Amino acid sequence: MKPKPLHLRRLFRSLSLRRCRLSSSFSSQTHITQPTNPQKPFFRSPENNDPLTNRPGESVEYFCQQKRLKDAVQSLEKQVHRPSASLYAAVLQLCIEKRALDEGKRVHSHIKGSGFAPGVFISNKILDLYCKCESISDARKLFDEMGERDVCSWNTLISGYAKMGRVSEARKLFDEMPKRDNFSWTAMISGYVKHKSPADALELYRLMQRNSNFACNKFTISSVLAASAAIQSLRLGKEIHAHITRMGLDSDAVVWSALLDVYGKCGSLNEAKYIFDRTVGNDIVSWTTMIDRYFGDGKWEEGLSLFSDFLSSGIKPNEFTFAGVLNACAHQTAEELGRQVHGLMMRIGFDPSSFAASALVHMYTKCGSVERANRVFNWLPKPDLVSYTSLINGYAQNGQPHEALKLFDSLVKSGNKLDHVTFVGVLSACTHAGLVDKGLEYFYSITEKHGLSHTSDHYACVVDLLSRSGRFKEAEDIIKKMPMKPDKFLWASLLGGCRIHGNYELAERAAKSLFEIEPENAATYVTLANIYATAGKWGEVANVRKLMDERRVVKKPGMSWINIKKKVHVFLVGDQSNPKSKEIFDFLGEVSKRMKEEGYVPHTDYVLHDVEEEQKEQNLFYHSEKLAVAFGVISTPEGSSIKVFKNLRTCVDCHSAIKFISSIVERKIIIRDSSRFHCFESGKCSCGDYW
Repeated sequence: MKPKPLHLRRLFRSLSLRRCRLSSSFSSQTHITQPTNPQKPFFRSPENNDPLTNRPGESVEYFCQQKRLKDAVQSLEKQVHRPSASLYAAVLQLCIEKRALDEGKRVHSHIKGSGFAPGVFISNKILDLYCKCESISDARKLFDEMGERDVCSWNTLISGYAKMGRVSEARKLFDEMPKRDNFSWTAMISGYVKHKSPADALELYRLMQRNSNFACNKFTISSVLAASAAIQSLRLGKEIHAHITRMGLDSDAVVWSALLDVYGKCGSLNEAKYIFDRTVGNDIVSWTTMIDRYFGDGKWEEGLSLFSDFLSSGIKPNEFTFAGVLNACAHQTAEELGRQVHGLMMRIGFDPSSFAASALVHMYTKCGSVERANRVFNWLPKPDLVSYTSLINGYAQNGQPHEALKLFDSLVKSGNKLDHVTFVGVLSACTHAGLVDKGLEYFYSITEKHGLSHTSDHYACVVDLLSRSGRFKEAEDIIKKMPMKPDKFLWASLLGGCRIHGNYELAERAAKSLFEIEPENAATYVTLANIYATAGKWGEVANVRKLMDERRVVKKPGMSWINIKKKVHVFLVGDQSNPKSKEIFDFLGEVSKRMKEEGYVPHTDYVLHDVEEEQKEQNLFYHSEKLAVAFGVISTPEGSSIKVFKNLRTCVDCHSAIKFISSIVERKIIIRDSSRFHCFESGKCSCGDYW
């Protein structure tokens, strides 16, 4: 759940001490200098040291040494008539290093025209070039023409097919091989793993084990462990672990890292930590993997503690480490810690084009600091699609839909290739702003203008857009024309629109579909009961509650929390457990009088049936978000902003009351509920009362 003060104090101390350590360690590093005696060319002409006037073969070799590929190929074509195998090998190797397909083809053509008969070594070089440059048709043509092939020839083509995802063709070649070695098995197994066929990889591994001529090496084992992690087979992972121990591979860092991954992904964190603790000299990959496993399993405190240990280890974090921690901060809405990590990134340096930079934008938007997210975004030299999408979503959820659409226009002009996730943010912005026709225009442009396919998320967004504005017929028409089956998000969007407009007949259909998809979700029952109650259908309300009892569906209690001085304070409805409870209730009593004087009228009609948000109808003015806001007001300096988070959608009465409170106390109050951010200031909300 929420981090304890000890962990945060320890972590913040590590972050601040890191600055001093980095300063001293970087100052002690030696600088790379040029050698005083540069290496002489391997050939020398006593009369002329200009390589261009030497023997043709030597000039080609010289250009290869200097990595001047184009000059080397040009010299080969113009001057050399009977080159040696070593000369061809040198030029081809440079082509491979530079992934220069065109130059490689010219060398291949020169070989054919020169009368040189390439042996299997030179042919394998050309084959390797074609495979590494993903010219697989040329590779296959050459392979079929080769008069002589060795194991390397077969392995090279198999690896080429596998890397391009053509695993069936790779397997066909593998089965046809007259002779195999360890690389053959590893290439085929890793190809299956890379292209999401872990079951086939494991089947081939078992076949390899039955063949007593081959012993697995660390690369084979790492691929097999990755396959076990992909299918989350803890049993198989343990079997391979035992096999590793018997083979003596249990000291290899690559194997340990893969083993750590399989235990982590299979949810066996105790075993993963055991492996981690036993590993001597954990590298950055091991640290990052273990930290991510804790965060991924919801163990926030353990992840923070290990991250603190990592900062004390002396190893420099990389972009994967930063991205993992920032994403965890985003999930926990731990902005203060995220800002500390941001500071560390700035001190030690990071690539502004990396996905760590995108994670930084994402973290700030998820924490409701869209201004900071915008500053980071503007600092990036070339924001990627993830950064654009994160900020678009941030604007949409923080009540700035027009900024979101403006940024989308900039994204289109930037040349970045759009994806379906971007349009979810755009459609959401239109929904929150009530821009129905504009939203429909964007929806249809997904296929007509941008050449993408509509996803279930797009349909859920457009149904939300239409139903919130009461355009139910259009929403139903779109649902009927969908190429896929409507999911729970779409039906929930439709049900939410029915709640706003009191359309209980359509709500019954939406709720029926939701009951079939997720019968355990209490929100559906509660929303339907509220809609019936608004329509005065109390008999139907009783039936819904009876159905909940029969299915043992329990309503989720409303809960709000606020972070004050690095400590998280949690509130339930009517909560009196906080040490400042008396002051909280006194403040609410006093402010209630002021609110009524200024025109506030409690929304008791909603409280009577809107039980999704809170449990007790009689505690109208002591809902969890009001308690958290009151605590924030009395615990922070005058004029400072307050940020509260809630696990459910904020109710109508709380929304109205907090508008009055923001005006009375002259504070900016931000509420993050289950669907969006509400920014209350001077008696108004950023959502424009449309949420």
